[in-house]
Amino acid sequence: MPNTKSTGLENNLIERIIASIADKKGNDITVIDLQGFDHTIADFFVIADATTNIQVKAIADHIQRQISKNLKLRPWGVEGEENAEWILIDYGDVIVHVFQRPVREYYDIEGLWADAPIRKIEQ
Repeated sequence: MPNTKSTGLENNLIERIIASIADKKGNDITVIDLQGFDHTIADFFVIADATTNIQVKAIADHIQRQISKNLKLRPWGVEGEENAEWILIDYGDVIVHVFQRPVREYYDIEGLWADAPIRKIEQ
C-alpha cells in the first residue's frame, strides 16, 4: 500500500508543473505516485506528451522558467534537449518526462509502473 509522505513543496511543485504543461498545450498529463515502492529514483513522475519536438522543447523550457520564477527551484539535471523527443527534468523527488507521442508509447512508463497509483489530469 503506498504511503503518503509527500510534502507540501512536492505537491506545490507537481501542481505548478501540471499548470506549466497545460499552458503550452501538453497532452495526456499523468502523475505516477512511486512513494509506496522501495528504491525508486523519485517519489513522483509527471508525464506528458506533445506533437512535435518544438512543442516538447517549449513545454520543458516553460516548466523550468515557471518553477524557477514561482518556487525558486532549479532542476538537478535536464536530459534530452538535443533531439527533444523525450526531455527529462529532474527536480529530485519529482521527475518530469515530456515526450513526443510515439516515443511515449514506445517506452510506456505508465505500463512499467502499472502497480503504482496513477492520476490522469483532466484538461
